[in-house]
Amino acid sequence: MKTFLIATLALVLSAPVLSNTQAGAELDLNWQEPDEFTDIRAANDSRSRFKERVQRNFEKFFQEMASELPEGYSWQVTVTDIDLAGEVDYFATNTGQAIRVIKEINSPAIRFNHLLRDQYGEEVVGGEERFRDMGFMSRMAPRGNSPEFAFEREMLQDWFKKELQPKITVHASLPAKVSNPEQ
Repeated sequence: MKTFLIATLALVLSAPVLSNTQAGAELDLNWQEPDEFTDIRAANDSRSRFKERVQRNFEKFFQEMASELPEGYSWQVTVTDIDLAGEVDYFATNTGQAIRVIKEINSPAIRFNHLLRDQYGEEVVGGEERFRDMGFMSRMAPRGNSPEFAFEREMLQDWFKKELQPKITVHASLPAKVSNPEQ
């Protein structure tokens, strides 16, 4: 009983730390015809469950990036294509069971449309983004215990840090273009 009370007290005291208090932009993520994506093929799962898992992971990746954006911003993203790293191979094992084989020639790619607005509704940046990480194998060695879709996550984070964040910094240094900006 004493252990239970201590555990309960610890949980209550840590609740504010565990709550979702991520500051950042509000994310509106949509998927345009995910069944038509270049490569979202499952190796050892049903196609629908694998597609849901891919979408759940990519939503998490975009949410991580949105949480690093300034508070009050809104980010609309529509993913229009994904090509996962590697390819599904049915002949890589003696059993004929499909596995995803990661080779340098099968680099990850993504295409999405996005619009980022600041707290006043002004457009910060937007348009179509299309990129492929041809050097994904040189930056990150595949390991058996790597998180799922680690190559794709690294590719998105690299784009975010090199492309999106500098544009936000420039925008933040400019005066607001609205007639009555909130102070």
